[in-house]
Amino acid sequence: MGDIRDAREIAMEKVAKLDAITEEERLKWKYVPEGEKLAARYLEQDFNWTSELNQYEGKALSYVKAGAAEVLVRNISLPGDETAKKNNRRAMEGLKALKNDKADVENVYSKIRHVFSHYTGEGDQQRNQAYEGLKAQFEARVQQAMQQQLGTFAGVRIDVEKQPQFWEEWRKMQFQLDSQYLRLLEEYKRELLSIS
Repeated sequence: MGDIRDAREIAMEKVAKLDAITEEERLKWKYVPEGEKLAARYLEQDFNWTSELNQYEGKALSYVKAGAAEVLVRNISLPGDETAKKNNRRAMEGLKALKNDKADVENVYSKIRHVFSHYTGEGDQQRNQAYEGLKAQFEARVQQAMQQQLGTFAGVRIDVEKQPQFWEEWRKMQFQLDSQYLRLLEEYKRELLSIS
């Protein structure tokens, strides 16, 4: 019986703490998720972003902006394809509309654009070279293994691009190549969130 009473006492303490929640915390809990939903909708649909934001004022607006900024920043990614490029543009436009210090935002955007430019230029070349190098290396290993197992009948060619082990190694290598860009991008995204 003592355990049940103790559990009840613990529950009552938690309820008492809930009563101690400030009005500020209540506003945050209500409006940050609203900002997140608004940003998600903005990324998917075409609507007047500014007029939607103008429906809020004071502290509510600041929490809506904070929630929206989190979602928009999370949606900035390396420009691997046209869809990612389009999403980046949309997220960056929306984020710039949220922020008061447009000059600071634009400074960070120029750094991000430099990362994107390098990623799609020299980065593409590096990835292509790495891919071809890995493919040649993998083919050589497969040929050597076949020759050891089959001896002189090793004239058979294997398409390594159909081998799951090749794709697993390629994903690891691609992650290593992308990690330098991802580190920089994450740093700039944190910088964006800190701008007022």
